[in-house]
Amino acid sequence: MGLKVAILAGGAGTQLAEETDVRPKPMVEIGGKPILWHIMKHYAHFGHNDFVVALGYKGDYIKRWMQEYALLGGSMTVRMQTGEILRHDPESVDWNVDLVETGASTLTGGRVKRLKRWLGDSTFMLTWGDGVSNVDLDRLLAFHRAHGKLATVTAVRPPARYGYMEFDNDRVAKFAEKPQTAEGWINGAFFVLEPKVLDYIDGDETMFEHAPMERLAADGQLMAYKHDSFWQCMDTLREKHLLQSMWDSGTPPWKLWS
Repeated sequence: MGLKVAILAGGAGTQLAEETDVRPKPMVEIGGKPILWHIMKHYAHFGHNDFVVALGYKGDYIKRWMQEYALLGGSMTVRMQTGEILRHDPESVDWNVDLVETGASTLTGGRVKRLKRWLGDSTFMLTWGDGVSNVDLDRLLAFHRAHGKLATVTAVRPPARYGYMEFDNDRVAKFAEKPQTAEGWINGAFFVLEPKVLDYIDGDETMFEHAPMERLAADGQLMAYKHDSFWQCMDTLREKHLLQSMWDSGTPPWKLWS
């Protein structure tokens, strides 16, 4: 049975201003679909179809898109005289999507806490609405259940932006073009959490990545699932164009679904 999946989709995405003046960051499109859709398709591929989306900046845009996606996907016939609409081969997604207003300026921890009544009392997943990966969610969940702690974060190596060099005095002894493994491990989101994690969040002004995670680590309740394959966030136009080029190649590494 799939878990509930919380996705934070309330950010404005100021570094993507060309795109986010008219839409929230998670609705910036890759291959004609919002990055939020790509994230949801990834979770659904592993059987997690029950989503709780935390809205903020331009949340109505996401509500309208979800309605239209449900109603207008696939081909249809419109009988103009009667107004009757016949749907043919609608896009088949068995998703339940709760779209929850969490405030325009609420920080990440506050948004998670505001989802409490929607998430219930069971283990849930959490991620941000601006990053894609090919992380194996079955293995991630098995890792979480095996260690028995309150929280699991997916640790990733960020894609390096620059070439990497090693020196022997002034001689370049080794050169590698943007080696991902040369970077350290960072928070890649794709969390698995127990409900008690919400007790570590004080309120709307709390960044989940700061005090709550620091306290979980200090209490020995935070474990890291190390994912050394593909992961990419979309914070800048350069990264948006990078993801689009991957999609255009026909084999985007995060597309595990058929």
